[in-house]
Amino acid sequence: MACVGVGVLFFEFETVLTKQNYAVSAAKESDGVSGDATSAADGPRPAASSTSFPTKAPKCDRSFVSRPNAAQNGTFEAPLLSAPLKPNQTQSRQCIYTFIAGPRQRVELIFTAFALRGTPPECIHEYLDLYVEIRDSNVSDLINTPFGGRYCGPIAPRRRISLYRTLALGFFTDKNTTYPELFAGTYAFINDSDYEVGTPEPNTPCTFTVHTEVTRTGNILSPTYPGVYPKDLTCSYQFIGKPGQRIRLEFRDFDLFFGGPHCPFDYVKVYDGLTNESATIGTFCGQQRNLVLYSSESSLFVSFVTLQRTANTQNRGFKGIFEFSESFVKLDFISKNEGEHIRGSECDQKILSKKESEGAVYSPNYPFPYIPKIVCRYFIYGMQDMQHLERVRLSFDKFEIPRPPNKECTDGYLKIYLKGQETMDAYDKYDYEFCGDMLPPQVVSDGPRLVMVFSSGEVQGRGFKAKYKFETEYRIPGTPTPGGSCSFTYRSTSRKRGEFNSPRYPSNYPSGTNCTYIFIATPNEQVNIVFDHFKVRADAANTTYGSYGSHYCQEDWLEIYNMYKDGTEKLVGRYCGVTAPGPVESNRGATGLKVLLHSDDDGVFSGFKARYMFEVAKSIFGDCGSNVSSQEFGVITSPNWPNNYEGPERGLASRTCNWYLSVRPRFRIVLHFESFAVEGDPQNRGCPAAVVRIWNGGEGPPLELCGEKLPQDRTQFTSENHVMRVTFISADKSVGAVGFRAVWTEVSGSPAGCDQFQCVKSGFCVSERLRCNGVDNCGSEDRSDETNCETEAPLEPLAMLGACVGGAGVLALALCVWCHRKRRRRRRQSRRRRLQRGSPGVGYRGSLAGSVAGSNMAPASLPPSLAGSLPASLAGSRRSMQHVCDHYASSVDSV
Repeated sequence: MACVGVGVLFFEFETVLTKQNYAVSAAKESDGVSGDATSAADGPRPAASSTSFPTKAPKCDRSFVSRPNAAQNGTFEAPLLSAPLKPNQTQSRQCIYTFIAGPRQRVELIFTAFALRGTPPECIHEYLDLYVEIRDSNVSDLINTPFGGRYCGPIAPRRRISLYRTLALGFFTDKNTTYPELFAGTYAFINDSDYEVGTPEPNTPCTFTVHTEVTRTGNILSPTYPGVYPKDLTCSYQFIGKPGQRIRLEFRDFDLFFGGPHCPFDYVKVYDGLTNESATIGTFCGQQRNLVLYSSESSLFVSFVTLQRTANTQNRGFKGIFEFSESFVKLDFISKNEGEHIRGSECDQKILSKKESEGAVYSPNYPFPYIPKIVCRYFIYGMQDMQHLERVRLSFDKFEIPRPPNKECTDGYLKIYLKGQETMDAYDKYDYEFCGDMLPPQVVSDGPRLVMVFSSGEVQGRGFKAKYKFETEYRIPGTPTPGGSCSFTYRSTSRKRGEFNSPRYPSNYPSGTNCTYIFIATPNEQVNIVFDHFKVRADAANTTYGSYGSHYCQEDWLEIYNMYKDGTEKLVGRYCGVTAPGPVESNRGATGLKVLLHSDDDGVFSGFKARYMFEVAKSIFGDCGSNVSSQEFGVITSPNWPNNYEGPERGLASRTCNWYLSVRPRFRIVLHFESFAVEGDPQNRGCPAAVVRIWNGGEGPPLELCGEKLPQDRTQFTSENHVMRVTFISADKSVGAVGFRAVWTEVSGSPAGCDQFQCVKSGFCVSERLRCNGVDNCGSEDRSDETNCETEAPLEPLAMLGACVGGAGVLALALCVWCHRKRRRRRRQSRRRRLQRGSPGVGYRGSLAGSVAGSNMAPASLPPSLAGSLPASLAGSRRSMQHVCDHYASSVDSV
């Protein structure tokens, strides 16, 4: 319960004790244990008024005194008050209950009933004040006594135990009549020796020194346990043992005011040494369970502090036991493996990495049998910060923990936690449990921490010896190279596709790191890499074209290489900033790809995440390229241009087009883009979905292009020699775009003394035959080769094709008609001859035969138009012509 204020109480008591000269008399009960208190003169009664003044009621005060050979406990209750008053007059009543214990005793008070008017903290009309820190039996000076709290309402105060021999209650009411049911309780005079933990320091209520020569075991209690402990109190307990001993302190009940996780108000602080200047084991407050502490050596210091505050708390303090012993675990098995004993524990230890360090851990007392019924925890911590991340590798050299006949580890065991559980409630979620005499397998932690819990059980054994090693944890999928370096291998024979990333992605990669990723394909395969996230530090990033090459990527960077059987490597590109590499496909003839990530010793970024896929090798031209040579110019377009290009077929990583251009030696190639729209943004995200790469014939890496539109100074490129390669790759995450159209032209290697056509603006020397061919061969923004040309309306290709087909059709039709007529004429002549040779009885045939026989038919001849269109061998031969006519006639008949 909270109180209204100490000042009000002091005023009221001062009024009662000073103005009315109040004093407490001794008890007059015949048993000497308790009696009614007699009062001094009440003084003049105030005039009749509605104002209330504290007055003394006859026989209101009571005192309870411990006497030898008398009962040491009893009951108490509220006074029965009833005073005749004048009309409209009220009278305040105040009663003092005093409890006085004997020598080496204290007073214990327990309330069994409580029903005062008011609601805390507004205790105005009726309340009960408590005083538990009275140094002597004279209660007339309560104004200078620490206040123990004011209570009203239906909730009774908790148990109280006096700090010294005397305890007092002050009951106030402004009601004319009161009854014993207002409050009641029991009191007892208890032995003070329970609170003497050791040798007390003079003139202090709770400062003790405990020597092992005096007592090896005992209890430790807060000064008024289990009653509410006082405020503004400082207690200390010093434990001093013999060399070789350790001290065990177990709190079996712990209830302090909780002011926060750092215990800023009331607390118990335990030091691992003789004084409060020793190393701290821990600071505790609130409610604690199973709090067991051990000293590292032969001394221990405990401090209990409560602060002065207005909050009316009712915590009971603490109770525990202590023990001095030589049988507790010796800690030398920890120090010999460079471990550190965790203060307060019997045998727990922690091992901290010194950057890729290694060592050994042992069971207690190893190589001798361990002590039964002990539990030791091993916390092995790898490095984890902005620059480092490690994991723990554990392997066993010796192992002997007896296994029960039931084949389960129900007695002694060693449990291993690969995720480094550190809370007690997580200890049932172990990853391994070992016992017996077989060596456990090697284990690796899932992160920077590994925890072991060793329980010895009842049957002794020799224990274990294990070696630990801290390895840098990169959190990169793949097969790491032995030795712990940041090097990983991905083989097609192991896995066809997967992911890889920068160290610790998506967290920042560490500084001062060099990581290698090697992708090895089979002879009939190519490897593809597609980047899904990319952010590598670059202080001089290019904000216009993207961050490519060593000029911009000087701090941190990523490089990609083609690897070949002879050990040579060819650079694809160097990347940094947010300019993600475009999709990469290993060259035909290459054994695979290599990716390098480099970071210097300064700031770092989140790195990258990418996918790899091994696929059946494609043609050297890919899916849609070609090889072009012995030509003076040509046009290259993306697939499906001018419509949107598409990504690869479902299940494939990329779609690739390779154009290999070659011109005459001592000539060069000029490539300029007339139209360009490829997914990507070199400045803000690079070309992760699609990319155009240009190898200009030199030894350096290719140029990479993407974006909705190329800058004007990036639309034209000139080869360094007579060859050039252009590659277009779209990844499986491509959504498509219009693509590009590019014109390439053979130009003279030395424009001076040009004997062909020299472009006006660009100065290129191109073939004279390229003038007026309808294609801009002079490069970007130079159409001089297409000026001053004759304006002939050229036939459209489709119209020309239609005219040719139509003319051929008419010619064939005319030839067929002529041949058909020729054949009919021959048939009639043949019929006439048969009639002339046949029987004269057939009049129709005879007359017809006669008419035919009388005619004079000349040999048939081809019209001049047809004869000119046939071969000479046919035009001069009647039999040949007849054969041709038969052929075409049969064709017409078949149609």
